[in-house]
Amino acid sequence: MATARSVPHGPLTGVRVVELAGIGPGPFAAMLLADLGADVVRVDRPGGAGIGIDPALDLTNRNKRSVLVDLKAADGPARVLDLVERADILIEGYRPGVAERLGVGPDACLARNPQLVYGRMTGWGQDGPLAPRAGHDISYIAVTGTLSMIGKPGEPPTVPANLVGDYAGGSLYLVVGVLAALQHARTPGGAGQVVDAAIVDGAAHLATMIHGMLGAGSWQDRRGSNLLDGGCPFYGTYETADGQYMAVGPLEQRFYEQFVTLLGIADKAPDRADPTRWGELRTVVAERFLTRTRAEWTEVFEGTDACVAPVLSLREAPHHPHLAARSTFVEHGGLTQPAPAPRFSATPVSVRSGPALPGADTDDVARDWDVPAIRTSSTDDNRL
Repeated sequence: MATARSVPHGPLTGVRVVELAGIGPGPFAAMLLADLGADVVRVDRPGGAGIGIDPALDLTNRNKRSVLVDLKAADGPARVLDLVERADILIEGYRPGVAERLGVGPDACLARNPQLVYGRMTGWGQDGPLAPRAGHDISYIAVTGTLSMIGKPGEPPTVPANLVGDYAGGSLYLVVGVLAALQHARTPGGAGQVVDAAIVDGAAHLATMIHGMLGAGSWQDRRGSNLLDGGCPFYGTYETADGQYMAVGPLEQRFYEQFVTLLGIADKAPDRADPTRWGELRTVVAERFLTRTRAEWTEVFEGTDACVAPVLSLREAPHHPHLAARSTFVEHGGLTQPAPAPRFSATPVSVRSGPALPGADTDDVARDWDVPAIRTSSTDDNRL
């Protein structure tokens, strides 16, 4: 009879991942792999990471399993290497050199398993002047030029949530990297390797199109002055009569014509092709949006190609009719959360289990991966 772990749960079913516990982009990358069906075993440290939320509510640890290992104990590295020997991918998010000092760096792991893909998640990368320094999302997007693009002209840059750096420039590039390296490792003559995923590299890479526009002279190197950064009056947000907001983005002429008609300003809107009149146009649009509530404007633009949408809060978003119809958000264990993405026709994905609690899956992992040594610890037997 098939066990719960042998039933296909996505395109990565059968792929084994060891995640050395950390915070931020590393756990999110491992969650994405787990969402796609990989058997992700998170190696938690006794006492926890020292920062973060209640493990029972940490959604980035859903669909995973957890074991407790103290890497500073005499037998700690050996127990992790037992897991590594049976893994396809390892993910760690330590500062450069830390994994090596703990005895679980690339050399030790690849010596034990030459086909292993060793994924390293850092902000600054494994080399360069800032590699050993601390940093956070805001630090990384600052030096790449990304932060400079966000906000209004003449005002300080707007600090975004840590999505552009940590998760887009970090987690997603790490996932792409380890899956590409896994493909190489599984081809004839292929072998394991180290994937150096630096948030600064990924965040810079995300702006490739913008750099092309900058070089072509169609992007000004100052925020709030361009087509896609809020400088354009038909690509931005506007307040409504009830203090809510609508998002506007009819860039193409045919969509713009629908927009101004439905908004009721077709006969008074200044020429949108003349940037010197963008200020005038913004005023006309803003004044018109203030005459109705967000709900009323949503009804006006519903079912059209005017590219207008209500700006919803995090709690409102799951109830949007389109997102509800697609089950973009799901509830599991009493927690509303984004569903796994993307979707697959032959190997569907789902939220299979809630956040892995530290050490809760030790016996199951020891059995399924055939690594009995992880059941015991010379320093903390009663935790496992």
